[in-house]
Amino acid sequence: MEKLKNLYAKYRHGIPLLAYMVIYLSWFTWLEGANTKNYRVIHVTADDYIPFCEIFVLPYLLWFAYVSIVVIFLFFRSKQEFNRCCVFLFTGMTLFLIISTLWPNGHHLRLAEMPRDNIFTRAVSVLWSIDTPTNLWPSIHVYNSMGAHFAVIRSADLENKKGIKLASGILAMSIILSTMFIKQHSVFDVMTAIALGSVMYTFTYRREVVLAARMQRKLKKRISI
Repeated sequence: MEKLKNLYAKYRHGIPLLAYMVIYLSWFTWLEGANTKNYRVIHVTADDYIPFCEIFVLPYLLWFAYVSIVVIFLFFRSKQEFNRCCVFLFTGMTLFLIISTLWPNGHHLRLAEMPRDNIFTRAVSVLWSIDTPTNLWPSIHVYNSMGAHFAVIRSADLENKKGIKLASGILAMSIILSTMFIKQHSVFDVMTAIALGSVMYTFTYRREVVLAARMQRKLKKRISI
């Protein structure tokens, strides 16, 4: 019993994550069934110039492992960094759910038929059959990739791991590009997700740096006086 109490005390910071995922998945599943016909079509001119490139289904699918591994790593390594990452992810995901509920959206970017027949186009076909072309704005694939990469580059445990940070950046960028190359998202979804992620980075990470710099300047002024 004592061991269970110790484990609970050590890892109870994971409970909000589990509770939120139940809420998020339930809400998202409902949206996928509700927003199938009456939705606002998202399209910008840039969408017409982006070619279909099926090989990008690989980084798109790697997103699930990428974000999960980062969150699990932080869960065991740093409660503070884990909580900060969750705040970043939960904020964007909640905004996405609210937007999709109040302003149902979707796109008509998917191809009528595949231009080629290979393992990658078949994987895209399976993905399209599972995931409806609705509830897209802003792109959670893009936003959460940014959140995972921010968590990696700001992790104290990975401070000197330049190779891991570089690999994380390349994977995050590949995932962001994949959302457009396999016609899962409009450029509009991607750009708004990047804008939202940039704002949230300021609130969850840069804010502490700015405050610390201000405190340091004030301290220097007092010492010089």
